[in-house]
Amino acid sequence: MNTITARRGPELFAGSRFTWHLTAEQNAGQSSLADVLVRPGTEPPLHVHAREDETYLVLEGEMTFQRGLERLAAGPGTAVHLPRGLQHGFAVHSELARVILLVTPGGLEQGFAKLAVPTELELPPLPTGPPSDEEAAALVEAFADNGVTFVGPPLPVLLEQEAGVGHADSPARRSIS
Repeated sequence: MNTITARRGPELFAGSRFTWHLTAEQNAGQSSLADVLVRPGTEPPLHVHAREDETYLVLEGEMTFQRGLERLAAGPGTAVHLPRGLQHGFAVHSELARVILLVTPGGLEQGFAKLAVPTELELPPLPTGPPSDEEAAALVEAFADNGVTFVGPPLPVLLEQEAGVGHADSPARRSIS
């Protein structure tokens, strides 16, 4: 096992900025660890992992996580564990959120690598709208080999629907099916 880690990134993936500090390749597949900057409107669709658990540590910003049927408010210092086999997602309520993402076992970063592009940006760009149909299909394809199934719209879409304030031009309106 390699105990000296080499960073991968920063890179942009689906509107968020990832820096991978630990990959499965570096620790015999035990875990992956990323520092992630995410903006509202770039949250992933609700999904289920067949192979790995995710744990998020919120460093900056305000978020809501959905874990199964449970909703969890999370701010700086909050850790949220999302076990495999359980539908989950998140919504960002602040201008920007910064989280540490721990994936166990590791390897999920391989799905991200299929669509990520290197960046020198300090912050992710502001979203310009929902992903295109081609981008949505590419997301499904990129993670299919990793046992990730997309099962619903992004959490912000559900929150808007529940509050009765959904707008057709909202950046989070796109669902992957």
